[in-house]
Amino acid sequence: MTLKLCTLALALLSSGVASAAEDAWQQARANGRIVNDVLIRADKNMKAWLAYADSKTKLLPDRLPGMIRGRMNSELLYTPHNSGADNYPFLILTAYFTDPELYKGRMVEMLRSEVQYTDVPGGKIPANLDLKTYTLGPPSFFGAGEYCKDGMVPVTEFFGRNRWFYRMADMTEDFMLRAPFKSRWGNLPSDGAELNGDVLQTLARLIPMTGDRRFLHWAEQIGDAYIEEILPRSNYLPTAKYDFDMRAPSEVAWLGDHGNEAIVGLVLLQATETEMGLPRGESYRPVLRKVLDRVIETANPYGFIYRGIRVSDLKITNNYLTDCWGYVYASIYAYYQATGEEKYRQAVLNVLKNLQRYRDYDWTKPSNTVDDLADSIEGAIYLVAHEPVPEAISWIDYSIPKMFPYQSADGTVERWYGDGNWNRTLLLYALMKSQGSYLKGWKPGVELGAVRDGATLRLTVFSPAVWNGQVVLDYARHRRILNLRKDYARLNQWPEWYTVDENTLYAIRNADTGTEELRLGSELTHGYPLRVPAGATCRLEVSPKR
Repeated sequence: MTLKLCTLALALLSSGVASAAEDAWQQARANGRIVNDVLIRADKNMKAWLAYADSKTKLLPDRLPGMIRGRMNSELLYTPHNSGADNYPFLILTAYFTDPELYKGRMVEMLRSEVQYTDVPGGKIPANLDLKTYTLGPPSFFGAGEYCKDGMVPVTEFFGRNRWFYRMADMTEDFMLRAPFKSRWGNLPSDGAELNGDVLQTLARLIPMTGDRRFLHWAEQIGDAYIEEILPRSNYLPTAKYDFDMRAPSEVAWLGDHGNEAIVGLVLLQATETEMGLPRGESYRPVLRKVLDRVIETANPYGFIYRGIRVSDLKITNNYLTDCWGYVYASIYAYYQATGEEKYRQAVLNVLKNLQRYRDYDWTKPSNTVDDLADSIEGAIYLVAHEPVPEAISWIDYSIPKMFPYQSADGTVERWYGDGNWNRTLLLYALMKSQGSYLKGWKPGVELGAVRDGATLRLTVFSPAVWNGQVVLDYARHRRILNLRKDYARLNQWPEWYTVDENTLYAIRNADTGTEELRLGSELTHGYPLRVPAGATCRLEVSPKR
């Protein structure tokens, strides 16, 4: 090749690289606008709900007074399995991102009040509380299980060992000591798949975090009951109930919410046992393979799962597709991560590639609530963090705006505890668009967006007014918080997008000025100070120092 041709080729290559970089900056900037919009909406919903907090206990009712989904509500009841599990935890996280003083004040005050007013005397098990009469109900084991799994687990997955972690650990320990259902494997939480699965999912976090062998032993009692008897007798699908005396399952396996929890919990337990080099990591596999194969074979041709399956002949009993499909497929993917069995990864890729077929599927039916759409998007986000299938990412981007019209002018969404889940999915999406980074000192109008290019992260921060704050980068929380070697796909996680290693040096380059600084990853996880002039966009490149 002549010198002239070489020069031309280099120029074209340089032009292409520059063009790709500019496209990435523009995408990061667009992502920043999305993140800002989402945070404003979530903040508005949170503050609208806090206006209805009980003046004495500071707790939120399950449902607000007035019309809710076509019915008049006059009841003011706090329950740990609803308000505690689905609303409060995501207000905690919303406040952390949008209003730090509220996070450090009101959210902690609510926890304090919850312990004071809802714990049954003599233990840590909560109860329902009538917010009109302040009458406390009996201990709610179901409330404890749901509150830990859907409420305290996601808070712990993000923050680690803080006050909410200790709430979860102590509540689970008390539940373990009082477990009400006697079986030949020991005392179990329940005879139902939902609560047993709830507890397994919580224990799958507590076992590696604490090293407490009692938690491991209890999880194995629950797991053994399913692996040795319940699943083989229910055609390898967990039914709603199981009669231990008659050794008989109920008729239908419910793969929607309130039924798929056992599958999720059992797979996470198997993954934990595998990590710890314990026998059940291997011995559970033949049964779990059959369970996951049953799920796949009863799905529709595109991989989507029906809500109800009759276990005797695997006939569909409910023709609606479950909005929780992503929860189950996250378990299928976690099983692949634990075992390396490629067929289960392919099942996940299949369903993600087919999501575009369901761009306008009405996930809100038959429940007629946006919560089901939020759950469906949530599951997809868990999966694309591991397998960034373009069709699935496009479906998420298309589906998120469908959630917005449900928000009323006052900020609430549907005026029941599911409004917290609405915030949860928006926060998951915001972190996806910022690649896990966030701002300390965010104000409405300050826009942080990001795009990853291999080992490099491109960040843009725009502010309409002078802004001083910090950009915080994510880290391998599965390793640092949960003590797991692998980042298993799992329900109630906050996916890890771009993470920094605490003991690696990173170059922080200002793309506009060309200046460069070095920072340890451990510094970036606490915050990189930044000043943005009014009306300006600051562009930063973050990459490991070679």
